[in-house]
Amino acid sequence: MTDPESPAETPAEGALRRAAPALLGYAAVRVLGLVTLAVWSAARGTSPHRLLSERWDSLWYTRVAELGYGYEVRLPDGDVHSNLAFFPLLPWLERLVHAVTPLSYADAGLLITSAASLAAAWGIFAVADHVHGRRAGVCAVLVWAVLPVGVVQSMAYSESLFTALAAWSLYAVLTGRWLTAGLLAAFAGLTRPVGVAVVAALWVAAITSFVGERRHSGSTLRTDGARAWRRALAMIIAPLGAAGYVLWVGHRTGRGPLGYLDVQAGWRNGFDGGYAFGRFVADKFTSFPSALAGVALIAGVALVLSLYVTCVRQGQPPALLVYSGIVVALALCASSYFGSKPRLLLPAFPLLFPLARALARLRPRRSALVLGCVAVASAAYGAFWLNGSGPP
Repeated sequence: MTDPESPAETPAEGALRRAAPALLGYAAVRVLGLVTLAVWSAARGTSPHRLLSERWDSLWYTRVAELGYGYEVRLPDGDVHSNLAFFPLLPWLERLVHAVTPLSYADAGLLITSAASLAAAWGIFAVADHVHGRRAGVCAVLVWAVLPVGVVQSMAYSESLFTALAAWSLYAVLTGRWLTAGLLAAFAGLTRPVGVAVVAALWVAAITSFVGERRHSGSTLRTDGARAWRRALAMIIAPLGAAGYVLWVGHRTGRGPLGYLDVQAGWRNGFDGGYAFGRFVADKFTSFPSALAGVALIAGVALVLSLYVTCVRQGQPPALLVYSGIVVALALCASSYFGSKPRLLLPAFPLLFPLARALARLRPRRSALVLGCVAVASAAYGAFWLNGSGPP
């Protein structure tokens, strides 16, 4: 019997209890990855702390946190790498944590990433649970954790923070919490350029909802005025983060709305419809050893596209399809550094739902065995990857 004097469980406590298996499993996978990285790095004489927080993009974020914007590197070939390419929310949070704790900017980044990765895992569970049920939700989180590039979730990068904001914004859209969805979308837009995917998903869901209400308003249903205003306000709020930063960069560079595109061009980043990536793959077939890599790249792209088609066939909500579709398009069709593309796909978590559903249909022991084996392989690959070329 329930103790009548014990406090009733709050909705937040109930949601946390429901998500607990997913969060515990996620934490276990991440600990395995970090332990493997520590052992591998010790054998090579490298610092796992430095690999996670003081290399590649993480250095650019901490420089923004410490010194602000305006730092740039001019390369011998004439390219200009400006820190204006990096959106501000993560360095803002690093500066805040550094100001209120004894942590360095780099360690603040690791703390933020750790918290954000758990928030992302919970958000992914919430979305998958809402769409496909609890077991699929747990499996979706674990599949996201064991991705080959899953170690990025533990780095002082912005992927975990962005995925957390995107997942919870999408969950708010799916459950009709429009103002919450709009605010989270705005923060996502301050985190990464791909925040436009969250904005587009919210707009599509809002317009679809509005059209559906209008279609039925002449019969038995009437449009809720307050709900309609909240939805409209969310559509206004959602793009403010990304638009605000892009306009600020344009003002700072004196180039107007094109300023941010110029900054990205200095990094040789741009949207070319996949032409540069296609040439990169084609060049792999000039010799036998590299041809194997080319085949692997084609297979990887085919897998991503087939997962998206499966998501469509399984009837995912339009907001999820729009979101993951834009994330995939921006990742595969941009002329950015090609080694970063797997990392850029990391936020496209709805693509994993077909795999999660398949695992959820297995017996628990069998699905645990599959995920456990993949987690070990992912941990080993992550340690090898960071001690090698890494995720620039």
